Amino acid sequence: MPDEIPEHFTIQEVAIFAKGYLADYPVFIRNTPDGMLILGYPKDSYMKLSSNYFSMRAIEIMPFFIFGILAADFAILFLAYFLSKRKILKSTEPIITSIEELGNGKPTPLSIQGELSGVADSVNKAAHILNRQNQARANWISGVSHDIRTPLSMIMGYSKRIADEDSLNVDVRKKAEIISQQSIRIRELVQDLNLVSQLEYEMQPIHKASTRIASLVRTYVADLLNGGLPDQYSIDIDISGDAEFTIFECDARLISRAINNLVQNSIQHNPDGCAIMLSLDHREDQVFLCVADNGIGLSAKKLTELRERPHYIESTDDRLDLRHGLGHILVQQIVKAHNGTMQIESEAQKGFKVTLIFPTTTDAK
Repeated sequence: MPDEIPEHFTIQEVAIFAKGYLADYPVFIRNTPDGMLILGYPKDSYMKLSSNYFSMRAIEIMPFFIFGILAADFAILFLAYFLSKRKILKSTEPIITSIEELGNGKPTPLSIQGELSGVADSVNKAAHILNRQNQARANWISGVSHDIRTPLSMIMGYSKRIADEDSLNVDVRKKAEIISQQSIRIRELVQDLNLVSQLEYEMQPIHKASTRIASLVRTYVADLLNGGLPDQYSIDIDISGDAEFTIFECDARLISRAINNLVQNSIQHNPDGCAIMLSLDHREDQVFLCVADNGIGLSAKKLTELRERPHYIESTDDRLDLRHGLGHILVQQIVKAHNGTMQIESEAQKGFKVTLIFPTTTDAK
């Protein structure tokens, strides 16, 4: 026993050190048959809490307190996560949108500051390169189209003169007439290619105006008949009462071009003749413009290829199995420019039908 520990204690002294320290020595008390056993340990070997009593109320609410602290911690963590995610989404949303537009061939410039500015600069660089390539492609097509016009005009003029020359034999005149007709076809293809390119890269201005679509259809058919429709073909119009006075915001020239391409498609693919029907309807704020024929139609395989096989003008490689012909892709571009859709139906020997669906909300009677 250390020297500073006395041998005798009063009741008060025992009561004081019983729960804590005796002369700074931590002590533990135990009742024995021989009396009270006081067991002491070196200084600073144990730390004892002398105030070892707690409020029952505090003990009862302790679980709720701990649960509340944990809930608050989770709420703070969730709030931090939500704000962080929101900040990241807000920063990346323009980049994602720009990349999606870039994938659709429509470069969109980005202006972002901060940590993602480097990514935005890379996207802008890619968009700039793509835009230059698209511009160069469109300019090349436009230049070629322009260069073809002069020699093509000469071919058309001379072939027409030869075909009209009475002094030449019939066989030569027929061949000259064929050259003239094919020259006209080449001119139309060049015009279609140029227009498709301009629509694809949004270089063709769309002049929309309020148009009575029924009058547009009738005017087109009248012009077609006045221009001379071969005897093996017939064309009729079916306009519903709801569509008779429908006003459609459109570029009338482009819509007429789409109708003409579909009609000419029926004529070209049915050399033995067919009946062509133009129908117009207006239902539930939509205009339904249909061009159908009762000609040879398409097999299921050919129809699938027409719907799913990409067009050669949309190709990024040198594949030779892509779909050719500018008629339908030009119609698709015109329909897309008017926020519409196109549906194709056909069966072998049961005709061909194309329906153009445009949104409209305006009626005038």
